[in-house]
Amino acid sequence: MGFNCGILGLPNVGKSTLFNALTSTQNAESKNYPFCTIDPNIGKVQVEDERLKKISEISKSEKTIFNQLEFVDIAGLVKGASKGEGLGNKFLSNLYSVDALIHVVRCFENKDITHVDSQVSPLNDINVIETELLLSDLSKVENIIENLKKKNKGKVIDPKLLNTLESAKKNLDNGIFLRNCSEEPLDSKILASYNLLTVKPMIYVCNVDEGSIITGNELSKQVERMANETSTKVLNISADIESEISLIENLKEKQEFLLSIGLKETSLSKLIREGYDLLNLLTFFTSGIKESRAWSCQKGCFAPDAGAKIHTDFKRGFIKVEVIDYLDFIEFKGELNCKEKGKIRLEGKEYLVKDGDIMNFKFNV
Repeated sequence: MGFNCGILGLPNVGKSTLFNALTSTQNAESKNYPFCTIDPNIGKVQVEDERLKKISEISKSEKTIFNQLEFVDIAGLVKGASKGEGLGNKFLSNLYSVDALIHVVRCFENKDITHVDSQVSPLNDINVIETELLLSDLSKVENIIENLKKKNKGKVIDPKLLNTLESAKKNLDNGIFLRNCSEEPLDSKILASYNLLTVKPMIYVCNVDEGSIITGNELSKQVERMANETSTKVLNISADIESEISLIENLKEKQEFLLSIGLKETSLSKLIREGYDLLNLLTFFTSGIKESRAWSCQKGCFAPDAGAKIHTDFKRGFIKVEVIDYLDFIEFKGELNCKEKGKIRLEGKEYLVKDGDIMNFKFNV
């Protein structure tokens, strides 16, 4: 569907281990030295949805196809990356293509795993990474303004565009992430068009030891307190434990292992849901005998745009869409009974898709 999350952080914080667990592979090399990840690793994961399982069962579908999210494992950034230190801007540029950021922070002590600064300090680690993101965006915005003025020398520049860029520069210079700015004259649509890093939504993932998965520890609580100031979400995960869990193929054994460490589900399942929410996505469904399928679109999406996620013809030749509420579909056991009960609505181009809608698009080829 084209929605993805970039996994970033300092070297040796557990990014590649987390990526391997997420994708249930060992594609991302994970070793105890900085920069063991050079090229970004990319993997897709299934977004489990109990609603789709029920829809598929009622429709007696031959196939059940879940939504997918793409995760991109970016190499470890270091202080000075925005100026080329470490592997520098090569890795910052890999972040431009992602829709959201998962910032992995080391919140565990282990003398056998080196730290780039020789001491574990999650707040300092966050500051290093976020400073590089700020500096990268500041440099980019300054260049945009300079080029805009050169290109339009002697001409009137769109005041809204220029004011937004100047305001963005001021906020970045003051160390403020652009996603945390709400005051005028910042225009979110203008900023989004430049693919700036500090505009992207973000979640902190605290990589903790096994005993701290549920309650966290003092290091992860430092991150929580700091994140509260900017209303940023925080999730505790033990990447090593999740990696072990991902290798257990037997479902019963996996559930028993989870219960033994006090979990009802994997922390990765929570992360996938959080990533989905972070991207401001909703899920709609299509269902029939051949397949029942989940689709993603962003909240505030109109029916023709949702249809385009399935096929461009659905938008190009859009006529109308038949919509069934999920709860009605479950209560009346499928499309036929919903039709008899008058629970199928006909909606037009201005219909805003709702999470859980079951949709049947009508269009001209």
